[in-house]
Amino acid sequence: MNNPSPGPETAADQWSAFQRVWTETLAKMMQAGFTTPDAAPPEFVRQLRTGIFQALAQSWDQFLRSPQFLEGMKQWMDSAVAFREMSNEFLTRARQASHLPGQDDIENVLNAVGKAEARLLERIETLAVQVKAMEQRLADRDAGAAAPAAKPKDARRRVRRAPS
Repeated sequence: MNNPSPGPETAADQWSAFQRVWTETLAKMMQAGFTTPDAAPPEFVRQLRTGIFQALAQSWDQFLRSPQFLEGMKQWMDSAVAFREMSNEFLTRARQASHLPGQDDIENVLNAVGKAEARLLERIETLAVQVKAMEQRLADRDAGAAAPAAKPKDARRRVRRAPS
């Protein structure tokens, strides 16, 4: 990072560029306002407004796309990111020093609880299936014990003899 912080010379250059943009904007607005002096007042006002908006749009477009503005925005964003990182590191160290749980610790606990809950639900579902199967076997056994008494008399066993 060889970029020196803006000193008085670069700040003065940036300020003069900003003044130049606004001076040009005002000049364009004045030219747009007085192009048709014999027009009716409402038409004149409409033309003046249109000229002002066009001049403002052009000057702001030039200013926002200027290398000075873009470099300033880049420096501001870099500073904001660096501040965010420093504040996160400071808060993490402060939490660790005071033995308080951090965001990562809380997220790890929540993940562990979620996994335990999922395993517990799977086990409960497995047990429910096993209980249902046992109930079915008991019902079948009870039905099987009661069935011989209810068998009809002609349900005798027939033995087939093989032909000789």
